[in-house]
Amino acid sequence: MTQVVDWELAAAAAAALGRSGPRVTFDEAADAVHQLRQLTDVAAGHVAAYTGLSAQVEHPPVRVVDRRDWAAANVAGLRQVMGPLLSRLVAEKRPSPVAEAIGARLSGAQAGAVLAYLSGRVLGQYEVFAGDPGQLLLVAPNIVDVERRLGVNPHDFRLWVCLHEVTHRTQFTAVPWLRGHFLDQVGQFVDAAGTDRDEMAARLRQALAGMADTVRGRRTRVSVVDLVSTPAQKVVLDRLTALMTVLEGHAEHVMDEVGPEVIPSVAAIRERFDQRRRSGNPLEKALRRLLGVDVKLRQYAEGRKFVHAVVEEVGMTGFNRVFTEPAALPDLAELADPSRWVARVGRSGPTA
Repeated sequence: MTQVVDWELAAAAAAALGRSGPRVTFDEAADAVHQLRQLTDVAAGHVAAYTGLSAQVEHPPVRVVDRRDWAAANVAGLRQVMGPLLSRLVAEKRPSPVAEAIGARLSGAQAGAVLAYLSGRVLGQYEVFAGDPGQLLLVAPNIVDVERRLGVNPHDFRLWVCLHEVTHRTQFTAVPWLRGHFLDQVGQFVDAAGTDRDEMAARLRQALAGMADTVRGRRTRVSVVDLVSTPAQKVVLDRLTALMTVLEGHAEHVMDEVGPEVIPSVAAIRERFDQRRRSGNPLEKALRRLLGVDVKLRQYAEGRKFVHAVVEEVGMTGFNRVFTEPAALPDLAELADPSRWVARVGRSGPTA
Protein backbone atom coordinates (compact mmCIF):
# COMPACT_ATOMS: atom_id res chain seq x y z
CA MET A 1 0.00 0.00 0.00
CA THR A 2 1.27 3.50 -0.90
CA GLN A 3 2.55 5.58 1.98
CA VAL A 4 3.19 9.32 1.98
CA VAL A 5 4.53 9.14 5.54
CA ASP A 6 6.39 6.15 6.93
CA TRP A 7 4.55 6.03 10.25
CA GLU A 8 6.55 3.09 11.57
CA LEU A 9 9.73 5.08 11.02
CA ALA A 10 8.11 8.09 12.72
CA ALA A 11 7.46 6.04 15.85
CA ALA A 12 10.97 4.53 15.76
CA ALA A 13 12.60 7.94 15.23
CA ALA A 14 10.64 9.47 18.10
CA ALA A 15 11.77 6.65 20.38
CA ALA A 16 15.40 6.88 19.26
CA LEU A 17 15.70 10.67 19.33
CA GLY A 18 13.72 11.31 22.51
CA ARG A 19 15.57 12.36 25.62
CA SER A 20 16.09 9.83 28.35
CA GLY A 21 13.99 10.29 31.47
CA PRO A 22 15.19 11.12 34.97
CA ARG A 23 17.12 8.51 36.90
CA VAL A 24 14.79 6.57 39.15
CA THR A 25 14.94 3.24 40.90
CA PHE A 26 12.43 0.52 40.09
CA ASP A 27 10.61 1.20 43.35
CA GLU A 28 10.47 4.96 42.67
CA ALA A 29 9.05 4.34 39.20
CA ALA A 30 6.46 1.87 40.46
CA ASP A 31 5.45 4.25 43.24
CA ALA A 32 5.01 7.14 40.79
CA VAL A 33 2.81 5.06 38.49
CA HIS A 34 0.70 3.78 41.38
CA GLN A 35 0.28 7.23 42.90
CA LEU A 36 -0.65 8.88 39.59
CA ARG A 37 -3.40 6.31 39.07
CA GLN A 38 -4.72 6.93 42.56
CA LEU A 39 -4.55 10.71 42.25
CA THR A 40 -6.44 10.57 38.96
CA ASP A 41 -9.42 9.18 40.87
CA VAL A 42 -8.98 11.74 43.64
CA ALA A 43 -8.85 14.56 41.09
CA ALA A 44 -11.95 13.24 39.32
CA GLY A 45 -13.98 13.69 42.51
CA HIS A 46 -12.76 17.26 43.01
CA VAL A 47 -13.36 18.20 39.36
CA ALA A 48 -16.90 16.79 39.34
CA ALA A 49 -17.78 18.55 42.60
CA TYR A 50 -16.48 21.93 41.46
CA THR A 51 -17.61 21.96 37.82
CA GLY A 52 -20.92 20.15 38.21
CA LEU A 53 -19.99 18.00 35.19
CA SER A 54 -20.04 14.21 35.29
CA ALA A 55 -19.15 11.62 32.67
CA GLN A 56 -22.01 10.53 30.43
CA VAL A 57 -20.03 7.67 28.88
CA GLU A 58 -17.70 5.02 30.22
CA HIS A 59 -14.06 5.79 29.72
CA PRO A 60 -11.01 3.53 29.92
CA PRO A 61 -8.73 3.87 32.94
CA VAL A 62 -5.87 6.31 32.83
CA ARG A 63 -2.72 5.14 31.02
CA VAL A 64 0.50 6.09 32.76
CA VAL A 65 3.09 6.01 29.96
CA ASP A 66 6.72 6.75 29.24
CA ARG A 67 7.95 9.07 26.48
CA ARG A 68 8.16 6.30 23.88
CA ASP A 69 4.57 5.19 24.54
CA TRP A 70 3.31 8.78 24.38
CA ALA A 71 4.97 9.27 20.99
CA ALA A 72 3.55 5.98 19.69
CA ALA A 73 0.04 6.97 20.76
CA ASN A 74 0.36 10.27 18.94
CA VAL A 75 1.73 8.62 15.81
CA ALA A 76 -1.42 6.49 15.79
CA GLY A 77 -3.55 9.62 16.18
CA LEU A 78 -1.73 11.50 13.41
CA ARG A 79 -2.04 8.52 11.14
CA GLN A 80 -5.79 8.45 11.60
CA VAL A 81 -6.24 12.21 11.12
CA MET A 82 -3.86 12.67 8.18
CA GLY A 83 -4.71 9.42 6.40
CA PRO A 84 -7.60 10.75 4.25
CA LEU A 85 -5.64 13.77 3.00
CA LEU A 86 -2.52 11.75 2.25
CA SER A 87 -4.57 9.15 0.39
CA ARG A 88 -6.04 11.89 -1.82
CA LEU A 89 -2.60 13.30 -2.52
CA VAL A 90 -1.44 9.91 -3.73
CA ALA A 91 -4.54 9.48 -5.88
CA GLU A 92 -4.12 12.92 -7.46
CA LYS A 93 -0.52 12.56 -8.54
CA ARG A 94 1.75 9.62 -7.79
CA PRO A 95 5.52 10.10 -7.91
CA SER A 96 7.88 7.37 -8.99
CA PRO A 97 8.20 4.42 -6.57
CA VAL A 98 11.74 5.46 -5.60
CA ALA A 99 10.77 9.09 -4.96
CA GLU A 100 7.70 7.90 -3.09
CA ALA A 101 9.72 5.68 -0.78
CA ILE A 102 12.32 8.37 -0.11
CA GLY A 103 9.66 10.99 0.53
CA ALA A 104 7.75 8.72 2.91
CA ARG A 105 10.85 7.97 4.95
CA LEU A 106 11.89 11.64 5.03
CA SER A 107 8.43 12.67 6.21
CA GLY A 108 8.45 9.89 8.80
CA ALA A 109 11.82 10.98 10.13
CA GLN A 110 10.66 14.61 10.35
CA ALA A 111 7.47 13.66 12.19
CA GLY A 112 9.48 11.48 14.55
CA ALA A 113 11.91 14.32 15.32
CA VAL A 114 9.04 16.66 16.24
CA LEU A 115 7.38 14.04 18.45
CA ALA A 116 10.72 13.27 20.10
CA TYR A 117 11.03 16.92 21.15
CA LEU A 118 7.46 17.13 22.40
CA SER A 119 7.65 13.78 24.21
CA GLY A 120 10.10 15.31 26.66
CA ARG A 121 7.81 18.22 27.51
CA VAL A 122 4.24 16.90 27.75
CA LEU A 123 3.02 16.06 31.25
CA GLY A 124 -0.36 14.69 30.25
CA GLN A 125 -2.83 14.60 27.40
CA TYR A 126 -6.39 13.56 26.70
CA GLU A 127 -5.91 11.70 23.43
CA VAL A 128 -9.16 11.85 21.43
CA PHE A 129 -8.13 10.53 18.02
CA ALA A 130 -7.35 6.87 18.52
CA GLY A 131 -10.71 5.75 19.93
CA ASP A 132 -14.07 6.78 21.38
CA PRO A 133 -14.35 8.46 23.89
CA GLY A 134 -10.58 8.99 24.05
CA GLN A 135 -8.04 8.18 26.72
CA LEU A 136 -6.17 10.06 29.42
CA LEU A 137 -2.38 9.72 29.18
CA LEU A 138 0.00 10.79 31.96
CA VAL A 139 3.71 10.87 31.07
CA ALA A 140 5.33 9.71 34.31
CA PRO A 141 9.00 10.47 33.46
CA ASN A 142 8.18 14.07 32.59
CA ILE A 143 6.09 14.61 35.71
CA VAL A 144 8.87 13.26 37.92
CA ASP A 145 11.48 15.28 36.02
CA VAL A 146 9.59 18.56 36.38
CA GLU A 147 8.73 18.11 40.06
CA ARG A 148 12.43 17.52 40.75
CA ARG A 149 13.54 20.53 38.72
CA LEU A 150 11.01 22.76 40.46
CA GLY A 151 11.86 21.37 43.89
CA VAL A 152 8.21 20.90 44.85
CA ASN A 153 6.32 18.30 46.86
CA PRO A 154 5.81 15.28 44.54
CA HIS A 155 2.37 14.32 45.86
CA ASP A 156 1.10 17.90 45.58
CA PHE A 157 2.52 18.41 42.10
CA ARG A 158 1.11 15.14 40.81
CA LEU A 159 -2.36 15.97 42.11
CA TRP A 160 -2.07 19.44 40.55
CA VAL A 161 -1.26 17.92 37.15
CA CYS A 162 -4.09 15.41 37.53
CA LEU A 163 -6.59 18.20 38.21
CA HIS A 164 -5.77 19.76 34.85
CA GLU A 165 -5.77 16.57 32.81
CA VAL A 166 -8.83 15.06 34.47
CA THR A 167 -10.70 18.27 33.68
CA HIS A 168 -10.02 17.60 30.00
CA ARG A 169 -11.28 14.03 30.37
CA THR A 170 -14.38 15.36 32.10
CA GLN A 171 -15.02 17.82 29.27
CA PHE A 172 -14.97 15.13 26.61
CA THR A 173 -16.90 12.52 28.56
CA ALA A 174 -19.51 14.82 30.15
CA VAL A 175 -20.37 16.66 26.92
CA PRO A 176 -21.61 14.06 24.40
CA TRP A 177 -21.17 16.24 21.30
CA LEU A 178 -17.74 17.68 22.10
CA ARG A 179 -15.49 14.95 20.73
CA GLY A 180 -17.46 14.69 17.50
CA HIS A 181 -17.41 18.47 17.06
CA PHE A 182 -13.67 18.63 17.68
CA LEU A 183 -12.95 15.81 15.21
CA ASP A 184 -15.24 17.46 12.65
CA GLN A 185 -13.27 20.71 12.91
CA VAL A 186 -9.98 18.85 12.58
CA GLY A 187 -11.38 17.04 9.55
CA GLN A 188 -12.43 20.33 7.98
CA PHE A 189 -8.95 21.71 8.59
CA VAL A 190 -7.36 18.72 6.87
CA ASP A 191 -9.84 18.81 3.98
CA ALA A 192 -9.15 22.50 3.40
CA ALA A 193 -5.50 21.73 2.69
CA GLY A 194 -6.30 20.96 -0.95
CA THR A 195 -4.69 18.24 -3.05
CA ASP A 196 -2.50 20.21 -5.46
CA ARG A 197 1.04 19.01 -4.87
CA ASP A 198 2.60 22.08 -6.49
CA GLU A 199 0.67 24.43 -4.21
CA MET A 200 1.58 22.36 -1.16
CA ALA A 201 5.23 22.36 -2.22
CA ALA A 202 5.15 26.17 -2.49
CA ARG A 203 3.68 26.44 1.01
CA LEU A 204 6.30 24.08 2.36
CA ARG A 205 9.05 26.19 0.78
CA GLN A 206 7.48 29.21 2.47
CA ALA A 207 7.51 27.25 5.72
CA LEU A 208 11.20 26.47 5.33
CA ALA A 209 11.95 30.16 4.85
CA GLY A 210 9.81 31.00 7.85
CA MET A 211 11.56 28.35 9.91
CA ALA A 212 14.90 30.00 9.16
CA ASP A 213 13.48 33.38 10.23
CA THR A 214 12.12 31.85 13.41
CA VAL A 215 15.47 30.37 14.38
CA ARG A 216 17.08 33.77 13.74
CA GLY A 217 14.52 35.37 16.03
CA ARG A 218 12.84 37.46 13.32
CA ARG A 219 9.38 36.00 13.95
CA THR A 220 7.80 35.78 17.37
CA ARG A 221 4.24 34.49 16.87
CA VAL A 222 4.45 32.03 14.00
CA SER A 223 4.35 28.24 13.80
CA VAL A 224 4.61 25.59 11.11
CA VAL A 225 0.80 25.39 11.05
CA ASP A 226 0.56 29.14 10.38
CA LEU A 227 3.13 28.94 7.63
CA VAL A 228 1.63 26.08 5.63
CA SER A 229 -2.10 26.74 6.14
CA THR A 230 -4.27 27.75 3.21
CA PRO A 231 -6.69 30.70 3.55
CA ALA A 232 -9.55 28.21 3.96
CA GLN A 233 -7.63 26.41 6.69
CA LYS A 234 -7.04 29.64 8.57
CA VAL A 235 -10.81 30.11 8.91
CA VAL A 236 -11.15 26.65 10.47
CA LEU A 237 -8.02 27.23 12.53
CA ASP A 238 -9.66 30.25 14.18
CA ARG A 239 -12.54 28.04 15.31
CA LEU A 240 -10.19 25.31 16.54
CA THR A 241 -8.06 27.86 18.37
CA ALA A 242 -11.11 29.31 20.11
CA LEU A 243 -12.31 25.84 21.12
CA MET A 244 -8.94 24.74 22.49
CA THR A 245 -8.44 28.06 24.29
CA VAL A 246 -11.69 27.73 26.23
CA LEU A 247 -10.97 24.07 27.07
CA GLU A 248 -7.46 24.86 28.29
CA GLY A 249 -8.70 27.90 30.18
CA HIS A 250 -11.38 25.81 31.88
CA ALA A 251 -8.75 23.30 33.03
CA GLU A 252 -6.49 26.09 34.31
CA HIS A 253 -9.40 27.68 36.15
CA VAL A 254 -10.25 24.41 37.88
CA MET A 255 -6.62 24.06 38.98
CA ASP A 256 -6.65 27.58 40.38
CA GLU A 257 -9.94 27.20 42.25
CA VAL A 258 -9.67 23.63 43.52
CA GLY A 259 -5.92 23.63 44.13
CA PRO A 260 -5.85 25.91 47.21
CA GLU A 261 -8.48 23.73 48.89
CA VAL A 262 -6.70 20.39 48.47
CA ILE A 263 -3.01 21.11 47.70
CA PRO A 264 -1.08 22.79 50.55
CA SER A 265 1.86 23.93 48.41
CA VAL A 266 -0.13 25.02 45.34
CA ALA A 267 1.02 28.66 45.46
CA ALA A 268 4.69 27.67 45.22
CA ILE A 269 3.90 25.12 42.49
CA ARG A 270 2.04 27.67 40.35
CA GLU A 271 4.73 30.32 40.73
CA ARG A 272 7.61 27.99 39.86
CA PHE A 273 5.71 26.25 37.07
CA ASP A 274 4.75 29.50 35.36
CA GLN A 275 8.37 30.61 35.56
CA ARG A 276 9.37 27.35 33.88
CA ARG A 277 6.87 27.99 31.08
CA ARG A 278 8.40 31.40 30.39
CA SER A 279 12.01 30.30 30.56
CA GLY A 280 14.20 28.66 27.95
CA ASN A 281 17.36 29.34 25.98
CA PRO A 282 17.04 31.15 22.60
CA LEU A 283 17.13 27.94 20.56
CA GLU A 284 14.46 26.30 22.69
CA LYS A 285 12.27 29.39 22.44
CA ALA A 286 12.63 29.30 18.66
CA LEU A 287 11.62 25.63 18.59
CA ARG A 288 8.63 26.36 20.80
CA ARG A 289 7.46 29.06 18.41
CA LEU A 290 8.07 26.85 15.40
CA LEU A 291 6.20 23.84 16.78
CA GLY A 292 3.31 25.86 18.14
CA VAL A 293 4.13 25.30 21.82
CA ASP A 294 3.93 29.05 22.43
CA VAL A 295 0.43 29.03 20.96
CA LYS A 296 -0.51 26.45 23.58
CA LEU A 297 0.94 28.61 26.35
CA ARG A 298 -1.09 31.61 25.16
CA GLN A 299 -4.20 29.41 25.18
CA TYR A 300 -3.61 28.65 28.86
CA ALA A 301 -3.30 32.32 29.79
CA GLU A 302 -6.03 33.74 27.54
CA GLY A 303 -8.46 30.91 28.26
CA ARG A 304 -7.93 31.17 32.01
CA LYS A 305 -8.64 34.90 31.88
CA PHE A 306 -11.86 34.28 29.94
CA VAL A 307 -13.14 31.57 32.27
CA HIS A 308 -12.26 33.53 35.41
CA ALA A 309 -14.17 36.54 34.10
CA VAL A 310 -17.25 34.54 33.10
CA VAL A 311 -17.42 32.58 36.36
CA GLU A 312 -17.05 35.77 38.36
CA GLU A 313 -20.00 37.31 36.50
CA VAL A 314 -22.45 34.39 36.08
CA GLY A 315 -20.99 31.56 38.19
CA MET A 316 -20.01 28.07 37.14
CA THR A 317 -23.57 27.23 36.14
CA GLY A 318 -23.57 30.16 33.75
CA PHE A 319 -20.18 29.19 32.35
CA ASN A 320 -21.36 25.63 31.79
CA ARG A 321 -23.71 26.93 29.11
CA VAL A 322 -20.62 26.85 26.93
CA PHE A 323 -21.15 23.09 26.76
CA THR A 324 -24.81 23.12 25.70
CA GLU A 325 -24.14 23.00 21.93
CA PRO A 326 -21.47 24.08 19.41
CA ALA A 327 -23.25 27.41 18.86
CA ALA A 328 -22.59 28.25 22.51
CA LEU A 329 -18.81 28.13 22.13
CA PRO A 330 -17.07 31.52 22.19
CA ASP A 331 -15.29 32.83 19.13
CA LEU A 332 -11.95 34.63 19.25
CA ALA A 333 -13.60 38.04 19.65
CA GLU A 334 -15.65 36.82 22.62
CA LEU A 335 -12.59 35.26 24.23
CA ALA A 336 -11.00 38.70 24.17
CA ASP A 337 -14.18 40.29 25.55
CA PRO A 338 -15.95 37.82 27.88
CA SER A 339 -18.87 40.21 28.46
CA ARG A 340 -19.89 39.70 24.81
CA TRP A 341 -20.16 35.95 25.34
CA VAL A 342 -22.06 36.45 28.61
CA ALA A 343 -24.54 38.73 26.83
CA ARG A 344 -25.05 36.19 24.03
CA VAL A 345 -24.93 32.89 25.92
CA GLY A 346 -24.00 33.11 29.57
CA ARG A 347 -27.31 34.32 30.97
CA SER A 348 -29.94 32.53 28.90
CA GLY A 349 -28.26 30.19 26.41
CA PRO A 350 -27.06 30.61 22.82
CA THR A 351 -28.84 32.84 20.33
CA ALA A 352 -28.59 32.94 16.58
